[in-house]
Amino acid sequence: MSKAFTKENPDAPEDDDDIVLPALPAGSKNYMTPGGHGRLKAELEQLTTIERPEVTRVVSWAASNGDRSENGDYLYGKKRLREIDRRMRYLIKRLDAAEVIDPATRDTEQIYFGATVTVVNKRGEERTVSIVGLDEVDPQRGYVSWVSPIARVLTKNHEGDVVMLPTPAGLEELEILAVEYKALDTHEPPSHTQLIVPIDGAPSAAEPPASA
Repeated sequence: MSKAFTKENPDAPEDDDDIVLPALPAGSKNYMTPGGHGRLKAELEQLTTIERPEVTRVVSWAASNGDRSENGDYLYGKKRLREIDRRMRYLIKRLDAAEVIDPATRDTEQIYFGATVTVVNKRGEERTVSIVGLDEVDPQRGYVSWVSPIARVLTKNHEGDVVMLPTPAGLEELEILAVEYKALDTHEPPSHTQLIVPIDGAPSAAEPPASA
């Protein structure tokens, strides 16, 4: 049964066991761009210096108003504190494991982390993706995780190469039309709210994308 339904003391601090991080290949760093790294740091700073102290102040005020079991301000404030603390622990873990790679400074014709790649399938349909960190995935911008299936098949290849992408319908042939490295808008929050994990899991033998 979930901890949310078994915890008897709502004031007890939550541990880190309920923090599920997007899967990384064993022994790898949490690769991310400068924009994504800065965004996570800014969020942690906002939670630490502004939001948490303010909610703590409200909880302290509400606790002084009497019976806590029927005090809406107190109960909501404690719930919000737990949410903030959980998010802070998540951000700290992600930043502690981070290795920042700037796509704009890379000088290689091969595809690695940070590359923006345009491919075309046998039907003539083109698609452009940028390979980014797990905390930077944004489907609307074409930002895909470096452990995603498409990033894995593209890695180490060049413009003009043909790769085979596993899909639910079978293998899809893709020709690489262009490879470039440029600054990405990872400083902006993703258009989705849920972190994306590859549907087939993280590979244990993925090649570290930082290598050129």
